[in-house]
Amino acid sequence: MEDNVFEQLAKKYDTEERMELAKIIVDEVKPELRNSQSKSLLDYGSGTGLISLELSDLVDSIVLVDSSEQMLEVAKAKISQKGITNSKVLKSDFTQEIPELKADIILMSLVLLHIPDTKVILQMLFNVLNHGGKLLIVDFDKNDKINHPKVHNGFSHEGLEKILSEVGFKSNEIKTFYHGNRIFMNQDASMFISSSEK
Repeated sequence: MEDNVFEQLAKKYDTEERMELAKIIVDEVKPELRNSQSKSLLDYGSGTGLISLELSDLVDSIVLVDSSEQMLEVAKAKISQKGITNSKVLKSDFTQEIPELKADIILMSLVLLHIPDTKVILQMLFNVLNHGGKLLIVDFDKNDKINHPKVHNGFSHEGLEKILSEVGFKSNEIKTFYHGNRIFMNQDASMFISSSEK
């Protein structure tokens, strides 16, 4: 991956806005994790752990996966400060190679928009999931006001559902759950949560 912009952002990543947005996402993801106390969660593109570390008491174990060393350093510091015992970090970029890893639940929050080949990453995540496992995606609804060479301008529910089905996921449920001001590249935008089963 060329210059990882997230390396430079890491120390200042947890802004008040990001923390507020993370709280909204956490509240939406929590019900998806009912009865998951015995399950393993993989947070792909975890960043500093803003979301998954808030979920650590709902699952058996968490692996925070990110390609940015600096982000993971921040996450590691949080894990030790908060005394979280069931979470660890792993530096990896699944678009390059997949480590020997399996998970019952994979969470990808505001990450898919940064990955050029959506289908390839979803296929990789499908392969990492245990049979009957669940993929949770939180991202932005398609937004025509956004135009950036390195970022998808969100996703249409139909388009995403099509790719998820092609990859092999079944029972894909996608719903918009939040509308916010200037939350996506300084534009007003809405976020969806998608839940798919392997």
